[in-house]
Amino acid sequence: MEKHEFQAQARQVLDLMINSVYSNPDIFIRELISNASDAIDKRRIEALENGKTPEEGRITLVINKEAKTLSFIDNGIGMDKDDLVAFLGTIANSGTKEFAKAMSEAKGDAKTAENLIGQFGVGFYSAFIAAEEVVVETKKEGCPAYIWTSRGDGDYEIDETSREMIGSTITLHLKDKKGEGKDYLDKWDVRSIIKEYSDFVTYPIFLEAEGEKKDEKEEPKPVNSMQAIWKRPAKEVKDEEYKEFYHHLCHDWDEPLDWLHYKAEGSNEFSALLYIPKHPPMDLFYPDSKHGIDLFIKRVFIMKDCKDLIPSYLRFVKGVVDSEDLPLNVSREILQQDTRTAAIKKSVVKKILDRLSKLQKKEAEKYAEFWRTFGMVLKEGLMQDSSNQESILKLCVFETSKGEKTSIEDYVLHMEPGQEKIYYLASTAGDAVINSPKLESFKKRNLTVLLLKDPIDEIWVHNVPKFDKYDFVSVSSEEAEKEAGEEVKDEGQYKDFTDEIKKSLGNLVEEVKISHRLVDSPVCFTQKGEEISPQMRNLFKSMGQPVPEEKRVLEVNPANPLIKKMMEDKDSIADYSTVLYALAQAADGESIKDASDFTAKLTALLTK
Repeated sequence: MEKHEFQAQARQVLDLMINSVYSNPDIFIRELISNASDAIDKRRIEALENGKTPEEGRITLVINKEAKTLSFIDNGIGMDKDDLVAFLGTIANSGTKEFAKAMSEAKGDAKTAENLIGQFGVGFYSAFIAAEEVVVETKKEGCPAYIWTSRGDGDYEIDETSREMIGSTITLHLKDKKGEGKDYLDKWDVRSIIKEYSDFVTYPIFLEAEGEKKDEKEEPKPVNSMQAIWKRPAKEVKDEEYKEFYHHLCHDWDEPLDWLHYKAEGSNEFSALLYIPKHPPMDLFYPDSKHGIDLFIKRVFIMKDCKDLIPSYLRFVKGVVDSEDLPLNVSREILQQDTRTAAIKKSVVKKILDRLSKLQKKEAEKYAEFWRTFGMVLKEGLMQDSSNQESILKLCVFETSKGEKTSIEDYVLHMEPGQEKIYYLASTAGDAVINSPKLESFKKRNLTVLLLKDPIDEIWVHNVPKFDKYDFVSVSSEEAEKEAGEEVKDEGQYKDFTDEIKKSLGNLVEEVKISHRLVDSPVCFTQKGEEISPQMRNLFKSMGQPVPEEKRVLEVNPANPLIKKMMEDKDSIADYSTVLYALAQAADGESIKDASDFTAKLTALLTK
């Protein structure tokens, strides 16, 4: 028997593994199964290179309650003495120091620690999370068999043994169980861990318990399904299989609205199976909601809700990405900066947007259902993703002043001759916005206006100045008034009148002017400079954000009977001004601030 000391960095990692406390240490089972699968892969490749038929790979976990052991058995390539020293006694990875530092910083942070283990070639050492002693029996073809033993206290022993089967058996002598959590000597607990982390490992995983009665006639069944349908060619997978996997993955018993299955090849190889649900999750708009897609590496589950592979404006998408060689993160920032991770995210986003575009063009009813459910979320991408802004804008569906729905491309296609702007009205008045006074002159000239009714519309429209060569112009703006407004003859004759209204309203308005845009209605509000609604002002204030200076303009229509009556009754101009201001508020979907004063003055005017 030979005694060896662990290489210095390996001792440091072992110390962190043994002494750190994790709320979920189950990942050591994932790591040892993953190592066994890799060993079988290596043996298969070696056999094929030598012109031999590979042996069917299998992994077996054996529970021995009496001995308090959990064993991992594989028929992989096995290890000789040099391999044991190189692989189990040394960590020949340039990132080990960074790993040890990150592990130390993550102590007590279960989620971070879980994502670190196995990312620097130290998956084997995770065994010491649960074991007080680890014994490895192994044999490589054409070599003697060896036994490796360590308690993780700084050294290990290697000796020859009489093992005949090629492969390895890793036996964990488990620590006394403390606190709550899964029991690694309980067959059902171990089974659930295998199903969670290793269900799609290529090779069958069997689970046995020493002393358990076996039916000799019954063929043992693997614990894992091995059915990673995302690894199969899409043309070979039936719709029912996609739906069944969706139920399994998302725990949603309704069918998905749509799905997307593809394989990316080249320098960054991965498979993806992505679903669009029919219904939104309850926490879709919660700031701390969990979203993302499940990340696998070579069929082994790594993390759920991986936000770094999909942007938040596509958070309704569920599914799986399985990479062949994606390096996991030591910290969130490093994962985001990795070029391969960025490439996967870019590919996933493009494929989803392309798929939605296809639905929009070829399956209108299905796309309409999608837009009703997730349209407001998708529009967040107009602010978050400048590189895909135009693609997202093309996917948007807008209501119009003509009571129809349109895409931005169709809007441009059906512009009136000579029209050079895309007109819109952002409002929180809901369905009543279609009756806004600000639309009157546009309707008269048959100009279509996009009605932006979602709260987010008012934000993104300021970040998207144009589509194609056409600028977005608000019908509330001064620019729109000049282009689509009606001419007013002898406008100067009304100056004394508008000055009197301004005097009555004081600082409530920046200016009172004769309107060029109103046709039937008596009054409306417009905005000088940057347009922003009262609702958005309140939102900014509640968030402690600076609010742009408000320059509200009250426009009056001299052709309206109410305004004509007002000009005749100059003694009541102050009361009329209050009523006009309230009417303009109501037209914009605002609540009337001083309702009692408005009611009193309106009553007086009506009585008079």
